[in-house]
Formats: sequence, C-alpha cells, structure tokens
Amino acid sequence: MSRLGKKPITIPEKIKAEFKNGILEISGTTGKLSQNIHEKIDIKIDGKAILVEMKEETREANMLQGLTRGLICNMIEGITTGYKKELELNGLGFKAVAEGKKITFTVGYSHTVTKEVPEGVKVVLGMTADKIPTLSVSGIDKQAVGSFAAEVRAIKPPEPYKGFGIRYAGEKIIRKAGKAAAGSKK
Repeated sequence: MSRLGKKPITIPEKIKAEFKNGILEISGTTGKLSQNIHEKIDIKIDGKAILVEMKEETREANMLQGLTRGLICNMIEGITTGYKKELELNGLGFKAVAEGKKITFTVGYSHTVTKEVPEGVKVVLGMTADKIPTLSVSGIDKQAVGSFAAEVRAIKPPEPYKGFGIRYAGEKIIRKAGKAAAGSKK
C-alpha cells in the first residue's frame, strides 16, 4: 500500500486547484499548470487540501496514487517557488549567446549549436567570478526546466581528462589521470 499517496496535500494561500474532466489545474500568481489524471485515480479537493484516492484496489492503481501525489506536489512547489538549474560552460572559448528565443552555443565544435528555448522556461546568461560563462534555466514546470537543462548539457558533456564541457553547477567530475601519469609509474 502506498502510504505517501494517502497523505493529503495542503494548498498554500493564493493558489487555486480545480479538477474536472480528468484534468487537474493549479493556478497562482506565477502561472498555471495542468496535469492529466489517470482514470484509475480520483482527486478530491476540499477547502485547503487535495486528496488522491484510488477508484479500485489494484497494484497499478496503488502505484499511480503515489505518482499522482508526487506530480501534484511538484506542481504546487513550481507555482509557489519555481524551479532553477544552473549550468557552467567550462572550456577555452566556450560561450553562449541569446538571440530572442534561441541560444547559440560555441563549445569547441567546428560549428555552433543552436537550441530553441521552450515555452514557460526562462534562460539567463551570466558569468562567475572566475570568468566562467553560466546559464540559469528557471520556470514553474519541473519537467520542462529539467529537460531543457539536460538537453543543453548533452550538447557537450564534461570529459574526464580536463573537465571541459557543459556541466551543472556544483557537479563533480571524476577525473582520469591520462597517458602521461600512467606512464610515469614504471
């Protein structure tokens, strides 16, 4: 039995939740998110709490109850505080340039790579104190923010010898010794 799925979700102030026709909509001052709810799950909204209930007692419904509750919690957190991912562009000459809803990356290839910024995601380019270009991806939808940040990182993942590439801020890269260090042990 999903114990976490049975716990009610409290709705903070200034946030409205509405469930009809299998779609849950949560809206607040920062925006509005909607989620399709599986037909084996029922949503009850009473006052300042959302309760996720199973329509039938099956293993699949049990799993969906916990999943649905987690998705609703993510929606509420996104509306209240939002989500943010920081990326660093480590490498000689690595940079990013924003042109409207497109970002052009120069990351050591013979060509530039252009990415379209999805709807609902905000990207801010910056620089750290060490003159490393940074990219801040933020928004209210956790899936959209994480997905776009992962797509940007996949353009040039950090390599293990010198650490060049695009990585999340604070991400530790396990470094390899290389040929010179391996040959000096003899």
